[in-house]
Amino acid sequence: MRLQFITCKVMQREAYFCAARSRNVVDVVLMEQGLHDEPQRLRAEVLKALDTTCDIQGRPYNASLLGYGLCSNGIVGLSAAIPIVVPRGHDCITLLLGSKEKYQEYFDAHRGVYWYSAGWIESGKQPGKERHEQLLEQYREKYGDDNARYLMEVEQGWIGQYNWATYLDWGLVNSDKYRDYTKRCAEFLNWNYDELKGSPDLMQRLVDGHWDDAEFLVIKPGQTIREDLTRSGIIKAE
Repeated sequence: MRLQFITCKVMQREAYFCAARSRNVVDVVLMEQGLHDEPQRLRAEVLKALDTTCDIQGRPYNASLLGYGLCSNGIVGLSAAIPIVVPRGHDCITLLLGSKEKYQEYFDAHRGVYWYSAGWIESGKQPGKERHEQLLEQYREKYGDDNARYLMEVEQGWIGQYNWATYLDWGLVNSDKYRDYTKRCAEFLNWNYDELKGSPDLMQRLVDGHWDDAEFLVIKPGQTIREDLTRSGIIKAE
């Protein structure tokens, strides 16, 4: 098969890793990091990518794959002229962990978890000393010292809701570097540190075309992605 894999830039290492191992021809299309913070914009940008149904040489794709979970309902309402395949998960962490069950099990046992991965760390937006100092300097330049201190207090408000800095390790290049970074962030924030071995299994099945209904939703042409609050599938097609 010839497939288009649309995913967030924070998962580019993992996406290319799995695409390179697939027997299918997989074109990876990277979306801007942070779109999940703006669900309407995420929906619009992914829809633009879905409008592309052929590769640059005009050869048609058999399907478009989304490297997104429900992601703040950002994928709800999407449809396309060719099948769309979506993992059943709340966000990209499900793909990095390898299953929605593993995600839920860990989440239930570790309330207040903030996830760290290679791509998220490279984005420069993970909570920690570097982000704290960068934001403080930006606020000082824009708003002055007093306002900067107030804004940092607001920042500490949401950070205080978390207790765990958990690093997802796929064993890719620089894993030790990212592990140490996460440990430093946990120490700075006074959070607990934990580490989980990530798994490429779910993402690999996505790009390999092994779309079991329990793990993936296939949206046929003419159907639309909807949120499903009545079952463990998380999303549905109508």
